[in-house]
Amino acid sequence: MSGDDDQWNDSNRAFLQAFMARSNLTLDEAKPLLAAIQTTYERKETLAEDITEADLNAHIAAANTRISPFDFEIRSTFHQTTRNRVYALVNSTSDPIIQLATIHTAEEISFLKRVLDAMFETYNTPRNEVMAITSMQAVRLHKAPESRRGDTQDGSATQGSTSQGLKMVEAEKMLRTLVDEGWFEKSKKGYYTLSPRSLMELRGWLIETYNDVDDEDEDDVDERPPRIKQCVACKEIVTVTEWTSDVFVGERAAPTNKPGNRRSVAGSNADTSRITMDGPDQNSDPSEIDR
Repeated sequence: MSGDDDQWNDSNRAFLQAFMARSNLTLDEAKPLLAAIQTTYERKETLAEDITEADLNAHIAAANTRISPFDFEIRSTFHQTTRNRVYALVNSTSDPIIQLATIHTAEEISFLKRVLDAMFETYNTPRNEVMAITSMQAVRLHKAPESRRGDTQDGSATQGSTSQGLKMVEAEKMLRTLVDEGWFEKSKKGYYTLSPRSLMELRGWLIETYNDVDDEDEDDVDERPPRIKQCVACKEIVTVTEWTSDVFVGERAAPTNKPGNRRSVAGSNADTSRITMDGPDQNSDPSEIDR
């Protein structure tokens, strides 16, 4: 196949256009796409099974060369449950929350921030590192708490703080929209988590927002595990992992999903500084992984 890194042709243009129309791609999804593009470009049939990972990487490298001046980049990471490599087009410089604000209302962005706070603060404790949220839990956040609504720190009302939030039906619609846009994923048990694309694009913001230590908390920073954990090997954020029958991170850390006295990583004796994304131990029961 053609598609050298230093070549930019109609095949590369068609691939980039098709990629921009999607939130992300896997190799299996890219194979028929590239096969159709190459069939048209080279005017001879190319089958999906003829497409290799090297072909995909060549097109991605060529695309990245073209889009990098516009602060975009196609990045990849491993999906934490399927272990498939996922490729996504992400903004490499601007604040992703500001980026979302260009297509969503202020009330919707405030709702999204409350959901993220719930994922990584409310439902991410040393005992239960869930880092996920159910539909019911999320919809309850359709309005800001009374203590945060309508007043600033000095008690004076501000224009931006007078938002009445979303209706419950609007919150449910927003959750579906975030899934459709590729920001959230919804598990079989109804838990919302950040998608691979979100973890790549929000990585810096998540670490800065939820691993930041307040001045008064500096004394116990060594005792409290970081809310946002990263794989030691690949440095990617870890939100879903099961190591043994009683040490895990993700929705199975939720109290309702834990039989007996199963523990999250931080709530156990596990060494959280050595987290890797290699997945569960090969001797563990595969039926335990039901997300």
